[in-house]
Amino acid sequence: MESPVEEVPSLFTAVTVYSLLACGAQFAVGYVIAQIWGKKCSSTDRWVLVWLFYDAIVHITLEGPFVYMSFVGTVAQSDNIFAELWKEYGKADERWLHSDPTIVSLELLTVVLDSFLALVLVYAIVKDKHYRHFLQITLCVCELYGGWMTFCPDWLLGSPNLNTGNWLYLWVYLVFFNGVWVVVPGLLLCQSWRALKGLHTAHRDSSLRKLK
Repeated sequence: MESPVEEVPSLFTAVTVYSLLACGAQFAVGYVIAQIWGKKCSSTDRWVLVWLFYDAIVHITLEGPFVYMSFVGTVAQSDNIFAELWKEYGKADERWLHSDPTIVSLELLTVVLDSFLALVLVYAIVKDKHYRHFLQITLCVCELYGGWMTFCPDWLLGSPNLNTGNWLYLWVYLVFFNGVWVVVPGLLLCQSWRALKGLHTAHRDSSLRKLK
């Protein structure tokens, strides 16, 4: 008698597709808003605005509901459209399903502080305020710290909560979607470094000319 063949769960489900489309829609909204607000900005700063609007949209509309669900229960216990999106991501990292204290603490900080910093930085760029790069550096450090504390504690335990068994969970959910919040803040830190260096050089040259 032949043994029954176990069904392999489908990698791409309707929720998978909806989740990826939702991420694309968030980026599209950020892009459109940035073009409206950044009409007078340079092309480089318009792309910075795209990132900042996308960053704030993700923190508020996606991570905000996660924090709420974590305070009233867990993602695994919840039954709504946001819970379905997080359950999909939870296939790659189980901590998001069960309100891991470290994750919830980081997300609470991200939703409240990082969203606020991103929106104020938008204003600083559009209005060309002197505190633009102070805010940009602060936000980037917060984002990088969040990424480090999301994965380092689990890595020190041998990454028991991560599912790296297939390319979608590893390269798309874990590497790509988290890596974006490392690469872009890193690039923005470099931009701030160059801008502050330029200001320092200009100030030094001006001072030297006055001494002559």
